Amino acid sequence: MRSVNHLANLCLSLVLASCAITPKVAFENYVDTRSKPIRFQEKKTYSFDSAGVYFSNDFNGARLNSVQQLNDSTYRLGIWPENIPINPSPYYAFKVWSDTQQSLILQFDYPDAYRHRYLPKIKEDRSWVAADSISFQQIENQTLLTLKVNSSPKLISAQELHSSNEVYAWVDNLVKGKDSYVQFKEIGKTVLKRSFKVIDICKGSAEGKPVVVFITRQHPPEVTGYFAFQSFISTLLESGQESEAFLAKYRVLAFPLMNPDGVDLGHWRHNSGGVDLNRDWSKYHQKEIKTTVDFISKTLKASNSELVLGLDFHSTYYDVFYTNEERAATHMPNFLESWFSGLEANIPDYEVNEKPSNSTQPVSKGWFLNKHKAVGVVFEIGDDTPRNRIRIVGKQAALSMMSIMNSN
Repeated sequence: MRSVNHLANLCLSLVLASCAITPKVAFENYVDTRSKPIRFQEKKTYSFDSAGVYFSNDFNGARLNSVQQLNDSTYRLGIWPENIPINPSPYYAFKVWSDTQQSLILQFDYPDAYRHRYLPKIKEDRSWVAADSISFQQIENQTLLTLKVNSSPKLISAQELHSSNEVYAWVDNLVKGKDSYVQFKEIGKTVLKRSFKVIDICKGSAEGKPVVVFITRQHPPEVTGYFAFQSFISTLLESGQESEAFLAKYRVLAFPLMNPDGVDLGHWRHNSGGVDLNRDWSKYHQKEIKTTVDFISKTLKASNSELVLGLDFHSTYYDVFYTNEERAATHMPNFLESWFSGLEANIPDYEVNEKPSNSTQPVSKGWFLNKHKAVGVVFEIGDDTPRNRIRIVGKQAALSMMSIMNSN
């Protein structure tokens, strides 16, 4: 009986050990990231048959909680967050159409204390166009969009829509023909059973090769950061002397969608656990962060490697780099100064906006530093930064990084 109990205890110990691969990291200010209830949308078509007008939130990435007709042409749209408290970044996405061509006035209605953030983007056919100052107005406490509609549905969204299917399809196309050194693989499932994937780029032997990590879309609406990530990763995979040298020397782990549930549910900020993922880099309560840090830890251990750089691509009101004040103790003490100089030298009329600080809360850049002594950066792109400009910044950020790290 004692041997049976010993075997049972051994098995339990192995199970517990496998569940706690990555040690927790202490931060000065603890944030409770245990799961909290969220409000799910009712997926439906809102039909106003007498007016021949219809609204829908029945697609991935939608956010529309109610519609009320105020008069012949005006409709109030209720946009509610997944839960509260939450960052004041109201996100919306819906389709609208009508039986006959007509002009509508759409009034955005948010809960108290929340104000409109994102300039509406309108997709008709395959093109996204930002609403102009004539059709979109904010008058006193009202946010109004005037829109011509017909029987062909128009998609209105806070930012260009990139659901999990679209993100993963982009990666599939990007890595096509590169099977010898790029793996795009599922490393887990979210709470709602969506795929959680990583792009693993490694040329030659992984043994002892330093690792760099790039992540994006912790917060669902922040697609401008994702656009920079797209340009950055695409540049890494372009054929050329700099890229060849970099991929021969470093292994890349890139996570193109950190919050698949939140993105597809049309969330303002949180995951399906009702939590801001960029506050969970201490105790890893949320499955997305736990899966990420465990995969990184397993990869480093298996190849006897060190993580030297971590970039986390986000969006905010303007372009900014949030960095750690600590530099000397990192694997690359002079990297940021050289990197930022390279960006300013190679992008016309570009000035780096850096905001260094100590990471007192459990955010990604603090985890990169405190857990791995890696350079950690939150790479923020402005909500309204021109999309062509984003592509240039993303490309030059990758080129400058490779040039510096190749010479190390």
